[in-house]
Amino acid sequence: MTQLFDDDRHYQTTDPEIIALLGSKDKQAQMRHYKRSPAYFRLGRKIIYHGADLNSWADAQRVDTCVNDINNI
Repeated sequence: MTQLFDDDRHYQTTDPEIIALLGSKDKQAQMRHYKRSPAYFRLGRKIIYHGADLNSWADAQRVDTCVNDINNI
């Protein structure tokens, strides 16, 4: 499993790591609206991402391009 984030930390939408990975707050809101974002907590108007959820989401986005399938040659 990918360990891009600390599993026990909570991240906010304005944290530099989150902006670098997911984009601006507007982009993050679009991702949540279309159900493409990592799991999150909504605490009033504040959005919180848990590190373990971010790692799971990042792992699910992985694309393996090095798989050699003899049937596709």
